[in-house]
Amino acid sequence: MVLLSYLIPVAGVVALLYALWRTFWIRKQGAGTETMQKISGHIREGAMAFLNRQYRVLVVFVIVVGGALAVANHLSGDAKPWVALSFAVGAFCSALAGNFGMRVAVRSNVRTSEAARTGLNKALGVAFAGGAVMGMCVVGLGLLGLGLLFLLYKALFGLEVGVAGNGIDAVISSISGFSLGASSIALFARVGGGIYTKAADVGADLVGKVEAGIPEDDPRNPAVIADLVGDNVGDVAGMGADLFESYVGAIISAMVLGVLWIVPLSHTNPDYQYNLVLLPMVLAGTGILCAILGTFFVRVREGGNPQAALNMGMFVADILMVIASWFILKWLVPETVASDAGVISAGRLFLATVAGLAVGVIIGLVSEYYTAEARKPARDIAKAAEMGPATNIIKGLATGMLSTAIPLVLIAAATWAAYDLAGLYGIAIAGLGMLSTTGVQLAVDAYGPIADNAGGIAEMSHLPPEVRGRTDKLDAVGNTTAAIGKGFAIGSAALTALALFAAFRQQVGVTDVQLVDPTTMAGLFVGGMLPFLFSSMAMNAVGLAAQSMVAEVRRQFKEIAGLLEGKEDVKADYARCVAISADAAIKKMVLPGLLAIGAPLVAGLIDIRMLTGLLAGATVSGVLMAIFMANAGGAWDNAKKYIEGGALGGKGSPTHKAAVVGDTVGDPFKDTAGPSLNILIKLMSVVALVLAPLLKAFHGI
Repeated sequence: MVLLSYLIPVAGVVALLYALWRTFWIRKQGAGTETMQKISGHIREGAMAFLNRQYRVLVVFVIVVGGALAVANHLSGDAKPWVALSFAVGAFCSALAGNFGMRVAVRSNVRTSEAARTGLNKALGVAFAGGAVMGMCVVGLGLLGLGLLFLLYKALFGLEVGVAGNGIDAVISSISGFSLGASSIALFARVGGGIYTKAADVGADLVGKVEAGIPEDDPRNPAVIADLVGDNVGDVAGMGADLFESYVGAIISAMVLGVLWIVPLSHTNPDYQYNLVLLPMVLAGTGILCAILGTFFVRVREGGNPQAALNMGMFVADILMVIASWFILKWLVPETVASDAGVISAGRLFLATVAGLAVGVIIGLVSEYYTAEARKPARDIAKAAEMGPATNIIKGLATGMLSTAIPLVLIAAATWAAYDLAGLYGIAIAGLGMLSTTGVQLAVDAYGPIADNAGGIAEMSHLPPEVRGRTDKLDAVGNTTAAIGKGFAIGSAALTALALFAAFRQQVGVTDVQLVDPTTMAGLFVGGMLPFLFSSMAMNAVGLAAQSMVAEVRRQFKEIAGLLEGKEDVKADYARCVAISADAAIKKMVLPGLLAIGAPLVAGLIDIRMLTGLLAGATVSGVLMAIFMANAGGAWDNAKKYIEGGALGGKGSPTHKAAVVGDTVGDPFKDTAGPSLNILIKLMSVVALVLAPLLKAFHGI
């Protein structure tokens, strides 16, 4: 079993080698005409400039918070600085995964456009390969970082398997900072990227489509390059950081509970607890191999359905994971053991894993139903646009609210079943089951913005209509895959946050939470309010930035003679619009991030019971808000695309203009506030867990 811990980082290296192979393959594909390459160069330059600027701000944040963690550990009587080291490594790995993935994505877009000149299958192959690089960088760096830190702390603390007081507590306590670093970077990346992309998107649509009546991604629109840049910084780098923290959070929460909750009462295997701590990383490593195999099944015939091809890749990976997990569990958990968590056995843990995986898949399918262009909910929203923007918005809001019912029932069922099977450790394993094949899930998700960029490049380069038709088909599916990915992330967030919450309660010794206690109830109300306050900050930031963008686009149409008429020698000032989005994103991402970190700290210093209530309230309302916003936004977007495909009057009709208004409302729902909420609820739980020693010392527990 000791040797197995050395193989865990190897699985991460395998994922990175696969990403490198796909990168080389993408670079060999045709990059199109000189005009296409020039446009792609503008997108790449804007995306990397923003990412570098964002990371310069985050470096300061990491240094300050890392130093504060080291001091806090010292003040709490724990002089070891290893939590701070783990925090820095987690932040670095998250930023590195986003950087690597986006570098490839901004090179895949133009190659997808060029491939679309040949056929749909080739274009899908290039776009999906770009997404696969992002997916494998995330899981590879996540598991490599965790695995290496585990080996480092194992050596530092003299961890001896099967020996009482073997140092496992110190190892896991130190490694928990990795999740805090990942979650912090994810929140800033999601909020900052979301503000950037939606400010540009809303500005481009309201002036270009609604006022000027020009097509989407028309080169005359000054905001179009900023919009295409935003697809990368928000939906590639932002989503990558989002699922990175979901992935490592699920692993670490299970490892923490393997130490804090599993206290065997009767067993013969002295390695039992060590195996339960190692199990989450082994399952994650196995998931990497299954995800890689799943990517080879993503193929579509000309005229076929790209959605079916992408689903096939995910289903193959999930089926392989179910089979593999049974043998892994029988190997690492060879006997039935009674513990404080109830009866633990390979069979029970297998069922918990399958429950999480199955619920994740079903939540994804529910998201697909409520958001897909071909499904009734999106088409009903499009139909409502015939009466104007108001009815379109009302129908979209109602659809988003309705879409929360089934996922919440499923999450509740998975939580109850996993706890009944294996206690809180079972809930953590179920959350990990949802994310075990993150590599292929994120590949499917990141493929969407690459296809969207490809369509923009095709439009701006004046490629034949059939090319834009193929990229639009890929893009429409991309909106649905994005909704599915967000469903996975939100579902896992609920289970992971609950597991982290349980680990925090064990750390501080508050195992009996009384909801009728006034202090706890006060925290519950404040926690329930936080996702609304957080969403308000994010959406206000998008709205203010979009106002500046609208004013700038109008100014250029008015002051640059011949721009709106499309004269060949007249060019829009794209750089100015890029600067507006970048400035707004950098300035406005800070306050929501400070709210997520500061709220649990303040509540914990007031009273630990208040903090427990705050975490519970934020989890419930945050999950509901996240699902509502993600699905409403996705449905509005695909309702608009359904009309643009020729239904209900087609492009330029009053119905289309009403649907565009609905889509602009949904943009910050689905790409800024909504996906950031699942990070918010986990980040607050991670902050509480990491600060547990300080809070215990402060309150004299």
